[in-house]
Amino acid sequence: MSLGAQEVLRGRVWVDLEPVYQRFVDVPYPLDTVTAQRRALEETKFYFEGMIYGWSFDYEVGERARKIEENFELHSLGSIPLSDPRLTVTDGSVEGSRFYLWTEYRPDGPQRGRLKGWEGGQVQKTQASGTGPLAGPVESSQWMDGKKEALQDAARAAVRTILRGTERNRPKEAHGFIALAEFPLYRIEMGRWVAIAQFR
Repeated sequence: MSLGAQEVLRGRVWVDLEPVYQRFVDVPYPLDTVTAQRRALEETKFYFEGMIYGWSFDYEVGERARKIEENFELHSLGSIPLSDPRLTVTDGSVEGSRFYLWTEYRPDGPQRGRLKGWEGGQVQKTQASGTGPLAGPVESSQWMDGKKEALQDAARAAVRTILRGTERNRPKEAHGFIALAEFPLYRIEMGRWVAIAQFR
């Protein structure tokens, strides 16, 4: 994240122009640059939302010995419309089979207040990683499901790490709030998305 005197958030994402999916092999590829740019812009919007508004979470910690399943859910606390004039593209390029997009977002007064709240003294920053399936797309709204699942898994790992450092006894459940500190990084490993993210 970059939020200084100019109060501008910046981030970069990439979209694979020739993705390999486990399903939906009949979807036409490679992607054209117009489709790739739209997807990249949708992705950056999602991360800016995660940085400014964050999510509430409900976490059932689970216990393997008692066969209690672990369950973690994120709930968005705010959204940014794609038509927001404060969301702008600053650069785009094709490198190999990837389309890269740089974007900026200029938060308004209430959004800056939220960002300052996430930077408060009681907020602990934690890095974690998570995985999700290489899946989609059928509809444009589904193509990012695997990345979102990997990011949610990383958020679960971050919350688990925080609980280990703050709770003497492992709780059965936890509820709270979490936000992205910056855009996550992604790679593909063993047929799955891997997300590495900084949370607070």
